Amino acid sequence: MSRRAVPWRVVPAVATVLLLCVPAGREDASGAGAIHVTPADLASAALVGCCAVSALRRRDRPLTRRAALVLAAPVVAFAVATVTGYDPAAALTGFVRYLQVFVLVPAALLLLLRSRRDFWLVAGALVLAAGVQGVIGLRQYLTGTGASYAGVDIRAVGTFGPLDVMGMAALVAHGLLVLLAVALAPPPGAARWLRPAALVGAGFLVVPLVMSFSRGAWIATAVAGVAMLLLADGRRGLRALGVLAALAAPAVVAVVLVVGAGGPGQAGVGVGGGVGSGAGSGLVGERLTSITQVTDSPDKSVSDRYTMWAAATGIWRDAPATGVGLKGFAAHRDGHASIALSAGSDTAGAGLDFQRQPLLSPHNMYLLVLSEQGLVGATAVIGSWAALLLLGLRRLRPAGRRPAGEGVTGGAAGRRPDACGLVAVGLLLWQLMDFAYADIGGPSTTLTAVLLGLATWWALSPRLDDPAAAAR
Repeated sequence: MSRRAVPWRVVPAVATVLLLCVPAGREDASGAGAIHVTPADLASAALVGCCAVSALRRRDRPLTRRAALVLAAPVVAFAVATVTGYDPAAALTGFVRYLQVFVLVPAALLLLLRSRRDFWLVAGALVLAAGVQGVIGLRQYLTGTGASYAGVDIRAVGTFGPLDVMGMAALVAHGLLVLLAVALAPPPGAARWLRPAALVGAGFLVVPLVMSFSRGAWIATAVAGVAMLLLADGRRGLRALGVLAALAAPAVVAVVLVVGAGGPGQAGVGVGGGVGSGAGSGLVGERLTSITQVTDSPDKSVSDRYTMWAAATGIWRDAPATGVGLKGFAAHRDGHASIALSAGSDTAGAGLDFQRQPLLSPHNMYLLVLSEQGLVGATAVIGSWAALLLLGLRRLRPAGRRPAGEGVTGGAAGRRPDACGLVAVGLLLWQLMDFAYADIGGPSTTLTAVLLGLATWWALSPRLDDPAAAAR
């Protein structure tokens, strides 16, 4: 990579990622329906503004027809759901948020990223932010200052706080996947030390990911990681997986089992407030085992999720074509949910007093889109995500079969997939898998917009079809 200064057009994108590390603050869970603007949101607005200025200065057609179609379809769906919803005024705030996350920021990254170097600057910011969050989350676990889990302040949440417990897990998982892609397919001309360094970094990020206790993030990371191994060279992927396991497993075991010296009389809390070995290993083991018990004997959080999923499908049946409108799930939830649904989830720890957080979404992005936007919205929105995935895979596969010397260094490297494509496809697969267990909301929502922007650039940027640009 060139040692030139960071181009101005990439600065807002890098700032958007790094500002995710700014603490979320002490928000009131009862005000979940209010508008909370974070520094990352402001940076993303600057990113969109820079893109608009750049497009006006060039005075050319900014998007290809294919890109315009993929990005315009969700806009139409959001507009229809806003106008036809039961409360158009409330839906307007949802329209702005959806437009930001799924259209404006991805389109801005598509237009502003002009080379693989630009892409790697944003991906590098993801790794840096993931490292910062991982260190903070690990410290929270070691010192017993994280979010409350099973009555112990053990859950690593980074700077996102207990009201967005998925935030740190998502960011750490994204950084891990970027490093895994670098280890599987180092960029052309990369230093020899880059691949082992990427493996070491990925091994470290596994530890705070485990300490996040986020089952959805665990599953999504495993699925995306396996897919990346399959897309990369088979033998290289197996070797990288073996090294990653060898690096991560001892670290996880050491943190879980050796931390603290608390005995039975100390309720599992070790020296300095840290979690004792029995408490730490037991809670991680129980959380891991619970993944296989989601049908036989689900815990309360899983039961609530099933109840909200059923409520979402019931809401959709009442308005199958266009849904009840953006931000409409919470208003219609009680009319379709059974009495098994809890009034809310308990949140505490990480500097926040005990609060009851209301369950205002089904914790499934696909069902949220279906209930609030109906079949029209689901077809347009989910269809655009599917198009990004298919186009990204289509562009990635020929890259793995390029003749030696065309954009790579030749030899065995000619059979490697494009490193940028492996990152983009892996991150998109992670997000699409995670959407089965979560939806947008909270300070980490801007991270989803950046991720989709990287995937959009890889799938739709016409610059990658230029042989000269591909060589660069």
